Amino acid sequence: MVAGSPTTAVVTSWVRDAAAAPSMHNAQPWLFRYEREGGLLTLRMDPTRTMPITDPSTRGLHLGCGAALFNLRVAAAHAGWEARVRARPEKVAPEVLALVTFEPVAERDAVAGLHRAIALRRTSRTPFSGETVPEPVLEGLRGAASAEGARLDFADDWRVQELLDAVWDAEQSERFAPGVREEIARWTAGREGTEFEGIPSSSLGPRRYDGRAPVRTFPGHDARRDREGAVFEWAPCLAVLGSSQDRPHDWLAAGQAMERVLLQATLDGLSTSLNSQALEWPELRWLMRDPRSATAYPQMLLRFGYGPAVPATPRRPVEEILTVE
Repeated sequence: MVAGSPTTAVVTSWVRDAAAAPSMHNAQPWLFRYEREGGLLTLRMDPTRTMPITDPSTRGLHLGCGAALFNLRVAAAHAGWEARVRARPEKVAPEVLALVTFEPVAERDAVAGLHRAIALRRTSRTPFSGETVPEPVLEGLRGAASAEGARLDFADDWRVQELLDAVWDAEQSERFAPGVREEIARWTAGREGTEFEGIPSSSLGPRRYDGRAPVRTFPGHDARRDREGAVFEWAPCLAVLGSSQDRPHDWLAAGQAMERVLLQATLDGLSTSLNSQALEWPELRWLMRDPRSATAYPQMLLRFGYGPAVPATPRRPVEEILTVE
């Protein structure tokens, strides 16, 4: 082990925090390897958890892995270390997303203050109250995105309807695409009785029978009679996270910005949810972009509000995602 490198136990705790990040259908598509001799942590994509039909470019996978990378940075900063990240390094295998080394620092990075939110953050698919999110809170979320090189555009009522129309179009496209529905069902119905594969039924939330919030339906679950119906918000607080470029490196950066926004929102007492449904269709993705915005490439639709506490979705055991050499 290089002198001054974090111990295996410490890095393991950081990876556990990293794995609390959100990912597309909770697939958790990340693997880590820690080389004690050189103090190097490698983040790579898990090829068994890709979605070749709904995420053929792996853009969504990169967003999730970027969110995990940001959690890693926060965990390290909280412990007094700086995570030095080389994202999408050249001359390595394409599945390698980042190389990370760590340096002890005398003064903690500002992101250390977000550490408490890692364990509290949830993706909520429940109705939020009609309480308006104060402008100072929204401005703070914009600042969180900006700090990671992204932009968060909150939608006015006119834009909200445009976003909802795009989501509705995606729902119709999905309805007539059996391959898409089968792939989504794989991650929302569990596999082989395991408890950590995708989104459990307990986290799907109620069916929407009224309201305007974008609530995704999942094949095989929406028609279940035991799912209660509910009224969602009529004036949802929606925002689109975007980036100026659209390369794999930018997707990783957008994922880090997304998680910074979500953690800040959690500390602000907000409930949050993510919706990538329209973004999964290339012909609909560009409808998510506000023509008045300086952002060129929309990456994720986010919903904010005040809602009830919801349980965390299961996570893969850290022993399954971390290899120590």
